[in-house]
Amino acid sequence: MSTAIKGIIPLMKPVGFTSHDCVNKLRKILKTKRIGHTGTLDPSVSGVLPICVGQATRVVEYVQELSKEYVGTVTIGKSTTTEDADGELVACQEVFPPLQITQIHQVLNNFTGKIMQTPPMFSAIKINGVRLHELARKGMEVERKPREVEIYSIELLKTMLDQPFPEISFRVVCSKGTYVRTLCVDIGLALGYPAHMSYLQRTASGPFKLEDCYHFEEIEQAVREDQIDLLLRPLDTALVHYPKIEVPMEKKKDVWNGKRLKIPSEFAEGQLIRVYSVEQQFLALYKVVRDEGEFFAKPEKVFHEEGEMKHEH
Repeated sequence: MSTAIKGIIPLMKPVGFTSHDCVNKLRKILKTKRIGHTGTLDPSVSGVLPICVGQATRVVEYVQELSKEYVGTVTIGKSTTTEDADGELVACQEVFPPLQITQIHQVLNNFTGKIMQTPPMFSAIKINGVRLHELARKGMEVERKPREVEIYSIELLKTMLDQPFPEISFRVVCSKGTYVRTLCVDIGLALGYPAHMSYLQRTASGPFKLEDCYHFEEIEQAVREDQIDLLLRPLDTALVHYPKIEVPMEKKKDVWNGKRLKIPSEFAEGQLIRVYSVEQQFLALYKVVRDEGEFFAKPEKVFHEEGEMKHEH
């Protein structure tokens, strides 16, 4: 296989794999070392995991910034050490009287918008250079600062309320850094009970949806049939939320050489913009700067046609 393979594969991450396991498996399948994933999913969680290959590894950070969509289930009445079904039982309290749908809708609505979350102990966040889950496995608990995250929307999908430990399924669209496990625990607390996340699937990561995803077997087959290019999304797919400008043919080399561009003042200072040639070839990601009242764009990341990195800030 050519070492010039580049693009984004929306992987359907199976249960039982860490995100790192997925990267290692794809390194072997694609026979290339330059691969990166775009946001950790716990082993028990399946769903959308965009994998950047080759030159596309340079856009990983932008995919990580995008909103995510999940379908999850919270079990009310039982809490665990890990906030999900993998942990040990901490508290158990049967739910009575039964919860009411109106009550659940009200609680979910209260979580929309910007909220503060305390990251779980079983997480990959580092405090003083040590990952929290490493401390948690030693039975230690340390103070964590609450962080602001945003819940763009939360929708009730299904309820099973006529049982001692009711289940509530929902769809949530949230910002980077949101812990759905913690959201489930907080939903339980708002209803007056211990709770944990009993199921989770990531159904979208930025522009990549569940229906876009490929299983490992499909990727292996595409490699065998020399059709892998059909599965790879162009790396600028991850950047479509940024505005776009085009440059004339004679300016293409200037962009590749990292020269700044004069641009209209409609763009905000600090804004990232995608730069294309008139034939729609993606050339670079530029950042808007203001200089003596005039607006320019200077290179943030340049994507040379041979995949060589010519200039980067």
